[in-house]
Amino acid sequence: MTGATPSADLPVADLGDATLLPGLIDSHVHLAFDPDNRSKQTMADEDDQVTLSRMRAQAGQQLDAGVTTVRDLGDRHFLAASLRDRDAAGTKTGPEIVAAGPPITRTRGHCWFLGGEADGIAALEAAVEERIARDVDVVKVMATGGVTTPGWGPHQSQYSRDELAAVTRAAHAHGKPVTAHAHGRQGMADAVAADVDGLEHASFFTEDGVEPDWKIVAAAVEAGIFIGATEAWLPTGTMVAPHMAERVAQRAENFARMHREGARLVCSSDAGAGPRKPHGVLPYGVIRFGSLGFTSTEALASVTSLAAQACGLAERKGRIAVGYDADLIAVPGNPLQELERLLDVRTVIRAGRTFKGP
Repeated sequence: MTGATPSADLPVADLGDATLLPGLIDSHVHLAFDPDNRSKQTMADEDDQVTLSRMRAQAGQQLDAGVTTVRDLGDRHFLAASLRDRDAAGTKTGPEIVAAGPPITRTRGHCWFLGGEADGIAALEAAVEERIARDVDVVKVMATGGVTTPGWGPHQSQYSRDELAAVTRAAHAHGKPVTAHAHGRQGMADAVAADVDGLEHASFFTEDGVEPDWKIVAAAVEAGIFIGATEAWLPTGTMVAPHMAERVAQRAENFARMHREGARLVCSSDAGAGPRKPHGVLPYGVIRFGSLGFTSTEALASVTSLAAQACGLAERKGRIAVGYDADLIAVPGNPLQELERLLDVRTVIRAGRTFKGP
């Protein structure tokens, strides 16, 4: 700050007693998912216009909460990429979108209903090439099963290490990063060995509990792999079944240790996955990071500068600096003293255009 009077040609807004921050970045969302619909499989036959309408509305919810960039890690028919391209064409009515398209999964594997089924190395390589042709920003692969899709448990590996390596080789040959959905320990180990760029969830789930392997974490730290800690959810209501709640609590403790051991933990939401994960819930994750031993500065970086790195946008997002995108938010008071201030976003500026506030 120089103290100089701004040019009379520039619009000036008085935000009062507020802190200006970079716009938040949610590096794991599903704009196509209705969080209140637990049976996501019904999307398999949904009309694209219905899906797109919901995606636009939910992108607006993200922006209203101060999230100016989202990385969509699973949609149908590459619809997130179409919204991204609309934004790039100049309308900029929602957050910037980093798009993965349909995640690559086994036949009837986790999130099969999004259309990304592929079995075997040749099919996996073809799936990557299809995504390159559709100009995705990142390739998402389901290394393990998940919670919301019957058939493959979250602890079960869906692909071998060689198959995952085929995905990363094909994507990296085109300069595209790969992030792997990985709940199970073996799936995590194979994904790290396969040279992925990111691990989503990193839960260390077994069939009936949680068993972390700190050698895998050390390998991820050494490789500089980003770990997407999907720790953002509403503080009220039932998020998961009781047996899963215990696992989620243990996973949080593991994230705290990962942080102490130097892991690059990015706070994200998995928005759309369930009723306690509506779109725009990311600020609650920042508060949760603070409860896990992150300093306020570290917690905020996990959804700004570090998240920008994870999404390949570090050269223009995640900071307030000359030459960076004018994606800004303002909250009352000082969030470094009280992270809960992020729940009261008063001003949202996206690409220099004010969407909320004076």
